[in-house]
Amino acid sequence: MLAPLLACPSVEDYLELQRGVDMGRVVERLGEWGAVRLGALGPLVDARASAALTRKRASFLLQATRDYGAYAQVFALFIVHTSFDDELGQLLGLLARDKQLVQTLGHMEAVRQELERRGLKLTDYPERGERASDVLRGLGQAAADALNSSPASDGARYQRMSEQLQRLPLAYQQAQWEVEREMGREHYAPGNEALGAFDHVTLGVPLGFYHLAAGTAHGLGELTQGQYEQATRELAPAAVLVALYAGGKGARYLAEARGARLRLSVPELRLEALRRVAWQVAERLGVDGLSELARYIRASREAAVFVGAGGEPAAVALYEARGNVARAQAWLSEARPERAGAPEPRPAPGGALGGLASLVDEAAGHSAEVVEAKLQQVELEAPGPRLPADVALLKRLRATLGSPPPGVPEGYALWEEYRSYRERRLTELEQGKSSGGPLRWEAYERMRGAFARGLAFERAMVEVLRADANLPLAQRRWLQGFHQPRIEVHVGVSKPRVPGIRYADVLVIEQQPPAGQLPRVESFSFKSRYLAQLEGEDLMATMGGDARAALEYYGGTLDILRPSLQQRVQVQHVRLVYQGGILLPERLEGLRGAIKRVQAKVQGVEVLIQ
Repeated sequence: MLAPLLACPSVEDYLELQRGVDMGRVVERLGEWGAVRLGALGPLVDARASAALTRKRASFLLQATRDYGAYAQVFALFIVHTSFDDELGQLLGLLARDKQLVQTLGHMEAVRQELERRGLKLTDYPERGERASDVLRGLGQAAADALNSSPASDGARYQRMSEQLQRLPLAYQQAQWEVEREMGREHYAPGNEALGAFDHVTLGVPLGFYHLAAGTAHGLGELTQGQYEQATRELAPAAVLVALYAGGKGARYLAEARGARLRLSVPELRLEALRRVAWQVAERLGVDGLSELARYIRASREAAVFVGAGGEPAAVALYEARGNVARAQAWLSEARPERAGAPEPRPAPGGALGGLASLVDEAAGHSAEVVEAKLQQVELEAPGPRLPADVALLKRLRATLGSPPPGVPEGYALWEEYRSYRERRLTELEQGKSSGGPLRWEAYERMRGAFARGLAFERAMVEVLRADANLPLAQRRWLQGFHQPRIEVHVGVSKPRVPGIRYADVLVIEQQPPAGQLPRVESFSFKSRYLAQLEGEDLMATMGGDARAALEYYGGTLDILRPSLQQRVQVQHVRLVYQGGILLPERLEGLRGAIKRVQAKVQGVEVLIQ
């Protein structure tokens, strides 16, 4: 019964699989040890199943205490580390009501310390008074102890304990080995360091999701100790917890991106996804906010299910709702959705994107000033998640800029550019020069990838136009309306009674207009936009918005601001040219239909594909 649950590749899949079965019956059918393993996978979506799990955990603890003696502390700590605070409270209450709390956990110093660190004291759960049935239970236990004292029984119990230990993460196995060595030296005490300092093992959070899809004999043993220690150093405790619940999609993305040829184990993939998502959440909330969010998730099984299913948006909603799941659900439903449109593909982490200097091309008219001006305009209009325009918050979030995100190498030019961009936007907000918050890292990375591609497309199109201008008039495709066209790149223009300056990608101006007539002027707007995932009304909306913007900014009456061309002109024709190839939808008939509809609705704009 555990096999399908152990095989789930992500938290999201694990929760979804539960919703398709009667988890209460599943837990009831499992043995005590099977239920403990199930509880280590993550939160149960069903309250009845959770109650059954608590009973199974309690039963296992009682049996382990009787059968394993001092070794039972290792299993007790595993249960504590894989439980949420509300589950632990129910477990302690159940043991106290059955008058079993002191005799199981009361003598486990390391367990008591770990519970107190979580805000749970055994003294807060007073045991019930004595009952006559306790005498019979004591006699029965004495008989069981007598049977367990035989060599055959002792060997069987040790073998069972060893088999169960093999299912625990390597750190617990090492702790048990240390306990065994200490006992052999007759120096063992309940508070021994082998069990008393488990923060280095658990990072202070439930271990549960490390076990997803790790149903091998050694569980986390697929990770080398060096990898685990590296993860410990790199991740703050709170970041681990959040990432474990928000990283399911990231794990799948990494699996697809890296390819099967690398044959990474699921735990390795999850650690990579964990680092990335932890950084993303910290980027949004800061270290203090992340720690507070971690407490909310650890405190409640229901909160863990909510964040596990909803990922990063749900985690932020829970934070905004101060841990109240019902309020977080309402907050999430009311949150403003991000701007519609097809998301740009994310560049390969640490890829070939360089800084702004790599985009400068004086011969093509892309000076440093031009590139910076175009990038500033693109950034202001870019979709994607942004950080709030909150000066105090952005100052606190500076800590996340100290090191690049996972997968981005130190010294990566684009990361250094992003750090400068964040500081610049913070200064602009402090001085009242900007009202928008900065793009988050991945949104900035995508925007910059599209920007670099767009500049390359613009340069290519300028070469196409110049080659077209050199052809005889009858052979031209683009500039048939001109006798002697002058092609100007990135021309600053403004419109009467419309504030602000815009930069036309290309203006083509007739150098020899007929006597008494104003020179013919046409404008070109080039778009290297990722349309492959759009269709129907979404495609129509995106292209229609581009067409309206081209007409509004570069059509009609324009004042050309470049000193060598300064004049007021009337633009006769506006062309919107999209880059083709893999950026376009596969269904070209839908694209053609959208172009016809856009040109019918936005009169004066010709839409073309190159």
